[in-house]
Amino acid sequence: MKKQEAVLLMAYGSPDRDEDIEAYYTHIRGGRKPTREEVENLRSRYRVIGGHSPLLEITNSTAKKLEQRLGRRVFAGMKHWHPFISETFDKISEDGVTDLLALALAPHYSKMSIGSYQDAVSRANSQYGSKVKVSFVNDWHLNPVFIQKWSERIIKAQNEKFGGADRSKIYFLFSAHSLPERILSWNDPYNTQLLETTGKLANVLGLAPSQYGFAFQSAGHTSEPWLGPDILEKIKQLKDEGGWTEILSIPIGFVSDHLEILFDIDVEAKELSRELGVHLERTESFNDSDDFIDVLQSVVSQHQVSP
Repeated sequence: MKKQEAVLLMAYGSPDRDEDIEAYYTHIRGGRKPTREEVENLRSRYRVIGGHSPLLEITNSTAKKLEQRLGRRVFAGMKHWHPFISETFDKISEDGVTDLLALALAPHYSKMSIGSYQDAVSRANSQYGSKVKVSFVNDWHLNPVFIQKWSERIIKAQNEKFGGADRSKIYFLFSAHSLPERILSWNDPYNTQLLETTGKLANVLGLAPSQYGFAFQSAGHTSEPWLGPDILEKIKQLKDEGGWTEILSIPIGFVSDHLEILFDIDVEAKELSRELGVHLERTESFNDSDDFIDVLQSVVSQHQVSP
């Protein structure tokens, strides 16, 4: 059989319509139906950002652009909504792919996050007799192109959004999605990798230890404890204890605009900041930019499926 290589880009997924939100939320919860209040809370957040997340459109566009760059098929599959990874695997099988590189669009590894993407791929492949040779990218949080492109975005935001303010007056606040604290008992590398990316970027940018830090955001509403500090608590602390009034939000755990960016930072964090008398701005997301295609091409080149 002739070898046919392809890449699978994977993202979290988001509901297409208002009426899909309950089913989407149920899937996230592993089949456990959320309460009416929980559904309405999530629905209200989507309404604030226009009723719809751009995540799927951005991911599909990214896949098309990367396909053009690499000269081989690039597929897109979602973990929690259509097209599910299993649905995308139907196309992968139909196209006769023999070797697949599966890459989650999240740079930092956790068994709970990236591991679940990989499990979904393995299950889908097994339904077709495991005929496709699958390789996984576990993480790419220190990829040199990723670090370079992030540093450029940070500098651009600093220069354009703070009106020429003295850099020493700006606090650089890095963040990523929180996960339940129980991952720490697994020796999970997630927290360590986030701090590695933060430290690398701070070093490249020449930031003093006192003017940057890290916080988690978008924690789930469950009874178990989640990793902290929470970004909202951190912003309060920076103002109350440090006197910081200029903060640049740098969500290094995310690559695309979606609910956790457009609501959790652009609405919730900015509203709190205004109440506190803090000027908070955010770096631009990579989305489907040429910069991000450069990053993905570099990541692919470092793994078994070469460009």
